[in-house]
Amino acid sequence: MFDTVLVANRGEIAVRVIRTLRSLGVRSVAVHSDADADARHVREADTAVRIGPAPAAESYLSVERILRAAAATGAQAVHPGYGFLAENAAFARACADAGVVFVGPPADAIALMGDKIRAKETVSAAGVPVVPGGRDPELARAARELGAPVLLKPSAGGGGKGMRLVRDLGRLDDEIAAARREAAASFGDDTLLVERWIDRPRHIEIQVLADGQGTVVHLGERECSLQRRHQKVVEEAPSVLLDEATRAVMGEAAVQAARSCGYVGAGTVEFIVPGDDPAAYCFMEMNTRLQVEHPVTELVTGIDLVEWQLRVAAGERLGFVQDDIALTGHAIEARLCAEDPARGFLPSGGTVLALREPRGDGVRTDSGLSEGTEVGSLYDPMLSKVIAHGPDRAAALRKLRAALAGTVVLGVPANAGFLRRLLAHPAVVRGELDTGLVEREAPGLVPDEVPREVYAAAALLRRAALAPAPAAGWVDPFAVPDGWRLGGERAWTAYHLRVPGHDPVTVRLRTTAGGGFELLPAGAGSPVPVSAGPAPASPGAPFTVRLDGIAHTFAALPSGTWLGRDGDAWQVLDHDPVEASLTRAAHGGADSLTAPMPGTVTVVKVAVGDEVTAGQSLLVVEAMKMEHVISAPHAGTVAELDVAPGTAVAMDQVLAVIAPTEEEPS
Repeated sequence: MFDTVLVANRGEIAVRVIRTLRSLGVRSVAVHSDADADARHVREADTAVRIGPAPAAESYLSVERILRAAAATGAQAVHPGYGFLAENAAFARACADAGVVFVGPPADAIALMGDKIRAKETVSAAGVPVVPGGRDPELARAARELGAPVLLKPSAGGGGKGMRLVRDLGRLDDEIAAARREAAASFGDDTLLVERWIDRPRHIEIQVLADGQGTVVHLGERECSLQRRHQKVVEEAPSVLLDEATRAVMGEAAVQAARSCGYVGAGTVEFIVPGDDPAAYCFMEMNTRLQVEHPVTELVTGIDLVEWQLRVAAGERLGFVQDDIALTGHAIEARLCAEDPARGFLPSGGTVLALREPRGDGVRTDSGLSEGTEVGSLYDPMLSKVIAHGPDRAAALRKLRAALAGTVVLGVPANAGFLRRLLAHPAVVRGELDTGLVEREAPGLVPDEVPREVYAAAALLRRAALAPAPAAGWVDPFAVPDGWRLGGERAWTAYHLRVPGHDPVTVRLRTTAGGGFELLPAGAGSPVPVSAGPAPASPGAPFTVRLDGIAHTFAALPSGTWLGRDGDAWQVLDHDPVEASLTRAAHGGADSLTAPMPGTVTVVKVAVGDEVTAGQSLLVVEAMKMEHVISAPHAGTVAELDVAPGTAVAMDQVLAVIAPTEEEPS
């Protein structure tokens, strides 16, 4: 076994690899960009090396800087995690040339399976069925021959980035251009392939392990059909779709795919499977790295995949054969991401102000978070993974829903509440899954309204923050924010509040003669009694509000600007109606286009003075490797343009103003 291993990654996967290195007694080396100088993986490693500025191209994607860090720290091996350089054949070769072991497959296997076109040809020759499709340079022709719908995929990468489902071939050219931009940005290669799209398919993958002495085994399958925008959301093992016979056949196909490219280490063979005919499975691709969802396999097999990656890389034989592998119980994983379901799942960001992560009793959290973590727009939006294991699927589902309800992340909008509701959806509970289910059902899993107890809690915490500190002797009654007036009933205090993604509201609060409170809810209604427990003494501490006889307990910031409950979190901002009105007037009101997320402007297609049509694409904003197109709200003229390619923008920042076309007089 190695003495020192460098982890060439960041976030939760770096923390997870460091955990296994610690258990093996191996010294760990973290690398970090300037943006990650105080990140959790840096603090948990035995030593850490700065490798460059925040952009990944100058840090985590710099082969030269990573190998220099390995040499400086005496690292004998490099574990790439996933993403960044994990499936980069040139990096694997550079490690070998530098005398450092790459913890992964041979460079030739990475190159072969990383080229999805060659990969399909190779495994097909080995007898593994593949999805019909075509490739560059005849991409558009192949797509039209296949007929809609088709799926565009980058040849050089994975993880759903750059993938485009095209149902209208009239938009094919635009979709190809967008897919190329995303592929180039994510993988440095804009080569695409196209495949026939199977409606309502299931996505099932097989975990394989291979040593350098010729032993290849599979560790069963993972069901990965719950996806949004081709990104996996929830994964589980085993799949309810497969019986023992089909599992054995697909497992053997995965083993043959691994053998066909001379694979060594941990890898995953991915299949597309018709839900009504599991025997008609087809090979999609092979991921030549550890998968994000590897914990579910670890929990049902009892095998630490990172440990065996390291052992195999160190030249050891696998300590088991196929007949030794058994699946016990059921495991399900949910990916916690920095995204805001209330704003169409756009990437989010901010500072983690309060954090509570569930663990124990069959629950595991793999996380790169800590309080104070800055979540920006430069890296992948995944923050952590919550995984539950139980004796059967129903038990695992219950545990995971409870774990998500107990997850608290204040300061960064995230999707824990959405995931909890998704896992309670009847189709998910029944196991009737397909890759389009999340997209179809998402609107019904995102609440339209903010619960009124959220606004009540925010108002009460603001009031508590204004109260004078207890002191001996007399207290000036005018210093107490209770609405007290000479000779009359107490006055209402108005709190103008806004939750991003929702219209502003005004709630009113006053103290009653008996020392309690009354709340006048937003909109029409009669005053209702409301009471609250002590204000939280620290960020994330509980705060209870009793409204209409029901007690609601939140994890809260003392300021009331963030509240969390059952996995959901609300940022409750103060809203100044006058200032908002002046801002709208200064920037063209409804004619202004604002950034839907913090990110970087990558494409600007217009200039001041250009005439545009309703729905015309004007700009592209990218965050966390995701593109968002900004379109004209109506026909008009570009009156103001405040950005250029490369401009970093904040959420809700004004990008452009479109002056509407004046109608001809009748």
